[in-house]
Amino acid sequence: MRPIKARLLLVMVAFLGLASCRSSGDFGTEPEQLADRARITFQGMMGDNQFPGLVDLATRAKAIIIVPSLYRAAFFWGGRGGNAVMVVRGADGKWSDPAFYTIGGMSFGLQIGGQSSEMVITVMTEKGLNSIMSREVTLGGNAGLAVGELGKGVAAETGLGLKSDMYAFARSEGLFVGVSLDGSVIAPRETWDQQLYGQDASPQSILVDRTANTTSPAVNGLVAALP
Repeated sequence: MRPIKARLLLVMVAFLGLASCRSSGDFGTEPEQLADRARITFQGMMGDNQFPGLVDLATRAKAIIIVPSLYRAAFFWGGRGGNAVMVVRGADGKWSDPAFYTIGGMSFGLQIGGQSSEMVITVMTEKGLNSIMSREVTLGGNAGLAVGELGKGVAAETGLGLKSDMYAFARSEGLFVGVSLDGSVIAPRETWDQQLYGQDASPQSILVDRTANTTSPAVNGLVAALP
């Protein structure tokens, strides 16, 4: 990526990421607020009959990424960004506590508009999970990593041959039509991990080793809502 594009990407993701931090304030810390909003988003989309494939995939997923607010804005050049949580299913079938991530990207060309989306991404394969656990992944940019994008109203049989490593379900409002994740970067937000779980916390210790723990009601509520 050229330096100017890299700088623009960082600025846009930072701006959009800050916007996505808005919360009702029911919990004291930003990570807890995000975990609670992720629970609300997940329950709402799982219960929405406009996403007929989500329940089946979430039940069998190796990991789930939840983005309560993915903001997209553009005036000739644009970007998208938001904060996310990821949970991983263990060998015993139980879900981990959430680790915190950011997701964002940029686009160029003639475009004007804005959009806010709720998103759930089901990670179906070890390849998909390992690409995220390797600390940073660019959707559509990693060789061999397939992502199926399904918007509201897409029938379950469309694109759900389970050949993709991940499936993204988005519920959107705004001037843009549909949601494209191509070129989006998913990266860990370890400062939030450490804020909630302690200074030694990392995605590995939370999601895989499960040596980082919390008694947060927000986290417990999110984990309890998972299939």
